[in-house]
Amino acid sequence: MCFDWTLTVHHDGSAVYVAAPEQRVGEVATLRLRVGVEAPITAIFLRTCPDGEQAFAPLLPAETDAVCRWWHVTLPLQMRRTAYRFLLVTANGNYWYNAAGLMRHCPTDANDFKLLADAQQPGWVRDAVFYQIFPDRFADGDPTNNVQTGAYRLENKPVVARPWGALPDKTNGAAEFYGGDLQGITQQLAYLADLGVNALYLNPIFLAPSSHKYDVADYTQVDPHVGGNGALVALRQALTARGMRLMLDIVPNHCGVSHPWFQAAQADPTAPSAEFFTFTKHPHEYLTWLGVRSLPRLNYRSERLRTLMYAGPEAIMRQWLRPPYAIDGWRVDVANMLGRQGVHNLGHKLGRGIRRALKAEQPAVYLLGEHFFDGTPHLQGDEFDATMNYRGFTFPLWHWLSGQDKSALTGRPWADRQPLATEDLVAQWTAFRAAIPWQIAAQQFNLLGSHDTPRLRTILGGDVALVRVAAVLLFTYLGVPCIYYGDEVGLEGAGDPDCRRCMEWDAARWDGELRGFFQRLAHMRRERPALRWGGLQLLYAAGHTIAYQREAPEERLVVVVRRADDGLRALPVRHAGLPDGTRLRDWLSGAEATVQGGMVPLERLPAVGAMVWGTVEGFCSGNMKVDR
Repeated sequence: MCFDWTLTVHHDGSAVYVAAPEQRVGEVATLRLRVGVEAPITAIFLRTCPDGEQAFAPLLPAETDAVCRWWHVTLPLQMRRTAYRFLLVTANGNYWYNAAGLMRHCPTDANDFKLLADAQQPGWVRDAVFYQIFPDRFADGDPTNNVQTGAYRLENKPVVARPWGALPDKTNGAAEFYGGDLQGITQQLAYLADLGVNALYLNPIFLAPSSHKYDVADYTQVDPHVGGNGALVALRQALTARGMRLMLDIVPNHCGVSHPWFQAAQADPTAPSAEFFTFTKHPHEYLTWLGVRSLPRLNYRSERLRTLMYAGPEAIMRQWLRPPYAIDGWRVDVANMLGRQGVHNLGHKLGRGIRRALKAEQPAVYLLGEHFFDGTPHLQGDEFDATMNYRGFTFPLWHWLSGQDKSALTGRPWADRQPLATEDLVAQWTAFRAAIPWQIAAQQFNLLGSHDTPRLRTILGGDVALVRVAAVLLFTYLGVPCIYYGDEVGLEGAGDPDCRRCMEWDAARWDGELRGFFQRLAHMRRERPALRWGGLQLLYAAGHTIAYQREAPEERLVVVVRRADDGLRALPVRHAGLPDGTRLRDWLSGAEATVQGGMVPLERLPAVGAMVWGTVEGFCSGNMKVDR
């Protein structure tokens, strides 16, 4: 068979390819590059740019096996951010290789591999399986703190108490309440631990009049209707006892009109908090979040506001990191807009400032930014640890599986209602991954949906086979997986507020098989080294099939998924470094196979489904058990 050697070239930032245990300035990293034994390469050079001047260093040949030849080179870490790429010399011309792939033309530096030295990364997230909870809709643990119908008015509507399980009524907006609280979450931790979850992400819980609580009235108090500060302390203690983490949602871009800062500023243009807002005509015309008058935007040209929110020693975002709450992370709402008001663009200034302040308080805090668009400029190691990976994972996956893009779901005139080719899905994933350092890509927050989107099962028309394909990708792709509450039991829902239905606690109404599938994947994600800290190599993307390898020093896993039968009956894996005779077992079905002629047979792959192949030797290591 004709073998394309260019497919065999691989390097990423994982431990198989980068040896730099501390990754500190002054340390020397050892870089490794894998190529096929057939590759007609005569020399390889490492290209770096220390202090702005181009430099080349030759790679030396290392070991060779039946299918692979390895090359290595040392790289002094002289800067906090070191970018590099490889130049491969052949008799037929030279090739550049960077995080975006192999190419004959000279690329820009944008997609170079990047090493971050002295970076304060949240190492715990590599072992995390997150679960997102919209507190009012998850579990009612204490009915005595529930909002009562007519207790107050919200945006000229009386608040409404709804019975648990009733479908959300859009006419009520954020004025309807179901009674979910922190006590309910604490009472359901056994359920979450059994599912395989070990980290929670809660939508806002601070004092606010709405059920969504993005209209903050006090950043220093947990709303009594979700349990108050004491309930958060109790939840923190219960999570700690189970070895589980907690991330809260902060809304620094805007507050609610009932916040004392805004009340004072509106009453008196000379009030100390008046500089926190941008009035175009005092007192009733002011900048808001997307024109929503109940959400006035905060003006970070105010140094005093920056001090109060994150920079000062007693800043709001710092206090919640301390005992007795000791939260492990912040999800920063609408991070894409933060600090940006027309010609006054303080976005990066705030990103860097928040990181400096919070990492000084707690080096392992996880800083997650909400970003529906291209967040990669904020993911270069000096701002956020991650973004909600909508563009780099979720949205193209929806398009690939459903046959139409996100805009089509909301009826936008620019919607794309044509299916996304497999090659284009992978191209988008690669583009967003290549634009950021490996350490950041490995902690990106991957999700299949959230409180701001329709639920996956609804997007896919109830097709559970496609939901299972999506779940396999969520738990095996590079990054940190998050389950949106109820997705695991088959909860459905269109756009807001339908996507915020109450959690179903009657097990008889669950999709039990789907929950079991999520449970197996969650435990696999936490137990397999290749998924926790392994590399990522694309192996195949054509027709309706995607395959990639996750590779760690301890093991290799080959993930194969397809959305429809495309006739592919064997997968090429020689370029993954798997020689003939390698014995594999599928974690999902228990099927076994042997690599022959550089291929793995796919006869057992369902028409719509997935396989997760592991080498038999590595597959049986550790605590993983195979369900047959």
